[in-house]
Amino acid sequence: MEEDTQACDPRVARFWQRYLDLARRFRVPDRRLPWYRKHVEALIAAHPGRRLRDIAPSDLSSWLETLARDPGLPDWRLRQCVDALRLLFCHLLEAPWANGFDWAHWLSDGVRLADDHPTVARTFERPGESPSGNHLLARCHPELYRRFVAAVRLSDYSINTERSYASWINRFLLFHRDTDPGDCGEGQIVAFLEHLAVRRKVAGATQALALNALVFFFAQVLQRPLGEIGPFKRPTRAQRIPVVLSPGEVTRLLDAIDGKKGLMARLMYGSGLRVMECVRLRVQDLDFDYQQVTVRAGKGKKDRVVPMPGKLCEPLRRQSAWRQGLHERDLAAGVAGAFLPEALARKFPNAERELRWQYLFPSSRVAQDPRSGAVRRHHIHQTVLQRAIRSAAHRAEIDKRVTSHTLRHSFATHLLSSGADIRTVQELLGHVDVATTMIYTHVLHKGGLAVRSPLDAL
Repeated sequence: MEEDTQACDPRVARFWQRYLDLARRFRVPDRRLPWYRKHVEALIAAHPGRRLRDIAPSDLSSWLETLARDPGLPDWRLRQCVDALRLLFCHLLEAPWANGFDWAHWLSDGVRLADDHPTVARTFERPGESPSGNHLLARCHPELYRRFVAAVRLSDYSINTERSYASWINRFLLFHRDTDPGDCGEGQIVAFLEHLAVRRKVAGATQALALNALVFFFAQVLQRPLGEIGPFKRPTRAQRIPVVLSPGEVTRLLDAIDGKKGLMARLMYGSGLRVMECVRLRVQDLDFDYQQVTVRAGKGKKDRVVPMPGKLCEPLRRQSAWRQGLHERDLAAGVAGAFLPEALARKFPNAERELRWQYLFPSSRVAQDPRSGAVRRHHIHQTVLQRAIRSAAHRAEIDKRVTSHTLRHSFATHLLSSGADIRTVQELLGHVDVATTMIYTHVLHKGGLAVRSPLDAL
């Protein structure tokens, strides 16, 4: 049938030849060319009687949303489809709207949260399944692993602490593979820590973390609190100076990021948010009347209120309105709603379908809840924003080591330099101890502690 159509209309054959030649120029491998063509053919079949040049951005967005709501569609297949359509509209048809279309939203924002992601990791358990194939504690000592999980969660430690402790306990057991955990004592711990310091040459903070994990394991799991660990001395934590951008560098960095990720980066700098706090914001966390943002369950499970930058009020209103439209379309398509933490889903059965609980910055993909099988739209993956900030720093030609956390460092330092009280900055950052906030005072002096270099006196 395809060959008959091309034989009847030579223009169709020329169109496909031009498209495939274009794809080759963009280094698409020959083995993928049939798939690129199938993606374009699927778009044409979804809009019968319409010319490709008549397809509007709204039509393309609706088509991609339909594809993204299929939880069985692999991420790479959706990205391949988006790339095929980008080549079509941007470079072959040269549609006037194509360069302004948010291709990045579909190419990079669809990284789905894995089952072990901190946002959803503790919502379900798979009986009898080890955290990983080489996890010696779970595989060879399941009862100790069960007691470890119970102890760390009764202590209300974060999921990241649980993973870190489990990893170090596993490394300790692998190091003493021939010794039963019940027979291990201070001597085995000292040997392991010496191995880390002398052979592995890990940092002092890493040694301290490993020791904390083992102290917890012996005291809470084996029920044998440790005494003195011989001559071992707890290492001193290194004092690091945070990387801070100047106002000019912040301007260049933010100018190099646009779209949704640009809005998120501006919000992180303008409100002092951590990257996970930013991606986990929900619609209800925005208060436009009081011009503030509520950060819920931040580091240490603490809530706090931060200022909403006046320049971002209107962009955030537009983002919230766009999120409402997406939520309504999701509900019409049968997508269950948002993920609710802990036991809120049982306490408020209908809350997941309410707009206020939806993530403000959602992923372009939906995912299947491993516990209930419901199809949900989670927040954007934090690595998407982190990569965007690093790429923007490269484009802005900033030589400093810029990460997403650099925006938070810059927020605190610029507030202090403008005359803000350090206690106020401490509250905005969510620091328990004001000494943590004091590290940002290092740039308030010109040069090293405001000392004039003797070279300038010559």
